[in-house]
Amino acid sequence: MKTKSYRELEIYQLSYELAMQIHRMSLKLPKYELYEEGSQIRRSSKGICSCIVEGYGRKKYKNDFVKFLVYAQASCDETEVHLSFIHDSKYISSILYEELKEKNDKVGRKINKFIQYVETKWK
Repeated sequence: MKTKSYRELEIYQLSYELAMQIHRMSLKLPKYELYEEGSQIRRSSKGICSCIVEGYGRKKYKNDFVKFLVYAQASCDETEVHLSFIHDSKYISSILYEELKEKNDKVGRKINKFIQYVETKWK
């Protein structure tokens, strides 16, 4: 796999799109949640792509790359729990919740596969 930039990574593209969609959704939360749960989910979702970028920047060192991909995976998990809090508090519809959850799950699966690739085939 030859890439010139992290921007070429599908996991980056998908995670960035997810973070932007979550950011826009979070700005529609009630005022009292805008800076509580809204802030938490914005940070965790943006943390996914930020960790991918930071790991890619350390790609010369496989262990560092994997470590930051694992952090990205953890941010996916954190984002999922914040989505659940927001949904269960009735701030978003079940349809939007399922859409965002599926996108987050997809990113998580792809990060997991990419971790396996980096661990076994990265030079």
